[in-house]
Amino acid sequence: MVAKISIGSSLYGALAYNGEKMNKDEGRVLGANKIILPADGQIDIARMVENFNAFMPKTGKIKKPVLHISLNPHPDDRLSEQQYEILAREYLDKLGFGEQPFIIYKHMDIDRHHIHIVTVNVNEQGKRLNQDFLFRRSKKITTELEEKYNLHKTQREKITPDMPIKKPDPAGDIKRQVANTVKMIGMRYKFQTLGEYNAILSLYNVKCEPADGRVNRREYHGLVYFATDDDGKVIANPFKASRLGKFASRTAIDGRFERAKDKIDVSTTKRKVADVLANSADKSGFVAKLKAQNIDVVFRYTDEGRIYGVTFIDHGTMTVLNGSRLGKEFSANAINDRFNNPANAPTGTPDVATPIVVPPIEPTLEDATSDNQSQTDTEQHTQSLGSRHQSSGSHSTTDYSDNDFTLPGLDLFQPGLAFNPDEEEFRRRMQRKKKGPRHRF
Repeated sequence: MVAKISIGSSLYGALAYNGEKMNKDEGRVLGANKIILPADGQIDIARMVENFNAFMPKTGKIKKPVLHISLNPHPDDRLSEQQYEILAREYLDKLGFGEQPFIIYKHMDIDRHHIHIVTVNVNEQGKRLNQDFLFRRSKKITTELEEKYNLHKTQREKITPDMPIKKPDPAGDIKRQVANTVKMIGMRYKFQTLGEYNAILSLYNVKCEPADGRVNRREYHGLVYFATDDDGKVIANPFKASRLGKFASRTAIDGRFERAKDKIDVSTTKRKVADVLANSADKSGFVAKLKAQNIDVVFRYTDEGRIYGVTFIDHGTMTVLNGSRLGKEFSANAINDRFNNPANAPTGTPDVATPIVVPPIEPTLEDATSDNQSQTDTEQHTQSLGSRHQSSGSHSTTDYSDNDFTLPGLDLFQPGLAFNPDEEEFRRRMQRKKKGPRHRF
């Protein structure tokens, strides 16, 4: 059995919460102490507040005199209403509140029926009751009651790294389920804005809204969480972040935004999304192919059906990224044009450079007829050229010859192994010299 204790200042609020359950036929009064219950079962909250105030001092310095306790047996413990009341009274006796005014409710709003108790921690003399080690003493008492009445031992559910994240089940404890979802998402995923945070929450039927305002001339900035169905419709009353835990607070979430900035690397996600986008003909194919890459995409639409927001959730890198973080081509406008307005989407493919191929030059009859002296001089010149190229390049160690001579780095443009422009020009000059006048000796 798990006991949860809330200490507050609003007696009316605690009674109204339980009264609302009764109005929906989801709650029933099992018993009370020093509180007059109407015979017809119609609870008047204002009258009940008066009953409590009759046993409390008119003035006092205690700011939070109200205790709201819930006792939650294991789901396998099927107890009668009388057994529930016995547990509640014995629990209060052991805790030191057995003589206080209190009222016991049974809640049936979920399959696991449980008890709620409203009482006060101030006696008729205005003295506060002992609250030292209150939660520790409460835990000891629930363990004793489990053993005494042979109840199943119940422990708070611990969050583990491999625990799957589930959507809230309307038939279960919605607050606990929402709290677990929020906690696990915060532990595992990286996001930088409230929009990105809501994108990952929406996959598990939870949404979050800021709650800003002013109370007693003091500003507050908080968060409110909602459980939804698959269509995004709210299925339960909202929960303030403070009811879920510190991990859900505005301060905690803002801190995650800041820490994520130094941890997020968009390169892996960007590469995957770019590959899928290049091979997708329509939006449904785009979504399906991304899912195969372990990436979910969340679209936000205007009333006219235009995409005004797109967020990618990469479960491989545990990263949530608005499309514009990946690049302009992945922004909401670009994705909308790509799939909703194909006429405005970029068309064509980038130009690809084509290698230039120079055909080999066929040698002429004149080039093929040369005397031995010209051939010898040509070989010497070719060797000289090879030597100069070898010595001029500090990184080249190739031994060029007349049968294997290429210009470094330009192999694609060589027309043939036997052709060299410098060599041909030298040969032609030598041929012109041979045609000059002959001298007799």
